[in-house]
Amino acid sequence: MYTGKHARLRPLQPAFIMASTAEAVTYRELEARCNRLAHLFRKRGLKRLDHYSIFMENNSRYLECCGAGERSGLYFTCVNSYLTAGELAYILDNSCSRVLITSTAKLAIAREAIKQCERIELCIVADGPGESERIVGLEEATAGLPKTPIADEMVGTAMLYSSGTTGRPKGILRPLPEQPPSQQMPLFDFLLKLWHYREGMVYLSPAPLYHSAPQAAVNLTIRMGGTAIIMEKFDPEHYLALVEKWGITHSQLVPTMFSRLLKLPEEARTRYDLSSLEIAIHAAAPCPALVKEDMIKWWGPIIHEYYGATEGLGFTACDSEEWLAHRGTVGKVLLGDLHILDENMRECPIGTAGTVWFKTASPFEYFNDPARTKEARSPDGSMSTVGDVGYVDADGYLYLTDRATFMIISGGVNIYPQECENLLITHPKIADAAVFGVPNSDLGEEVKAVVQPMPGIEPCEELAAELIAFCSRSLSRQKVPRSIDFEAELPRLPTGKLYKRLLRDRYWGNKTSRIV
Repeated sequence: MYTGKHARLRPLQPAFIMASTAEAVTYRELEARCNRLAHLFRKRGLKRLDHYSIFMENNSRYLECCGAGERSGLYFTCVNSYLTAGELAYILDNSCSRVLITSTAKLAIAREAIKQCERIELCIVADGPGESERIVGLEEATAGLPKTPIADEMVGTAMLYSSGTTGRPKGILRPLPEQPPSQQMPLFDFLLKLWHYREGMVYLSPAPLYHSAPQAAVNLTIRMGGTAIIMEKFDPEHYLALVEKWGITHSQLVPTMFSRLLKLPEEARTRYDLSSLEIAIHAAAPCPALVKEDMIKWWGPIIHEYYGATEGLGFTACDSEEWLAHRGTVGKVLLGDLHILDENMRECPIGTAGTVWFKTASPFEYFNDPARTKEARSPDGSMSTVGDVGYVDADGYLYLTDRATFMIISGGVNIYPQECENLLITHPKIADAAVFGVPNSDLGEEVKAVVQPMPGIEPCEELAAELIAFCSRSLSRQKVPRSIDFEAELPRLPTGKLYKRLLRDRYWGNKTSRIV
């Protein structure tokens, strides 16, 4: 995020505030911190288009670690803070990172990971002291460096990785224009207008900063001269309390957060004044229609939805009124050229599901992975996909049915589990649900559901039977789970994405499957 303009116009206004501690960092201080770290990058020999990584939880040093890259022409990779040392090492190596920034909370994992990564020249501990020439503290490493901009400022950007829910994560590389960081990219202008960002806004960020959506939302808030409230982790009632406390005007959530807000006791839901909210945006996963309807009834028609992969292939969006008129849609295309194609790359009729392809809105490639870049593109190279499945209605609104990689093939019938998951999560006894295919000697695969009961609800055979009967009332026979297992907590990423592969692989073992 670029703070130069607002460090001059509103130096003492908080650029961001940490939700749990109320620690505030002003525009003047954030500008100085970003510049000092940018000087350190140059001092260590990092030049335009070089790479570094950030591996830590949401904390008060995170934003400067991104901001320094954005003003020194670097690619920075914000790594999922829940990864193991081996998973982190893979991304560090794959991204060609020369520097790793971490925190005291994540240092043990980072220390183990960099043993496997000779390319990492320096590990910076953002919120604590160093311990060697290779592992240094941020404060000591930047002490004495100028708080003014580097001489060769140039815009940098994030090179984020896919979540890896369907396989090895992939780095998503976009071309980086040669322009100063103060010059706003065209995509930012588009998003600012779409989401009604304005001066004086107060944005509540409930999600991990390593993810693309919070990255963009907080970045834009600071470019507008607003204040971002950063939650260290999401808690539904704390979220509502923060809206009242700080007069939140804008926020972005994921459907799982909506579901958890709706399942708060009535007295908690009505305890807080939410009247300051002007717009609540959601994305990252399809939202169950009943959940979204209930949120619109509660918060009013301020809920906006968008669909767009990190790869930046295309972008659809809709407001509450459009969604209510086209229940279940993820919006109309605003960027890119959308096509719904069957397995033979033929256009599907209106209302018929197929793979979602875009004639790319902005060019991208998977970093150091030409094979997977080619896989994501059509044979003629003109279109790209991330494997989502959906259809378009007569008015041009897109509906997502599932991710092709989790399609269940049972007795030759293609079953997309999203519909069943969306239904199960509306049951009052269920907090979360995952549906996928498991081996069946006759059918190839059968439908399995794994659910997380609400607090105080005991897993039992009677509850499983109740849930199967519940699904049978709304779904055709082949879509209904044949069996239901229970977990204390499903492996859902803080970004809202379900890490379904971990669950599914328990049932498949060494067997092969058409699902990836």
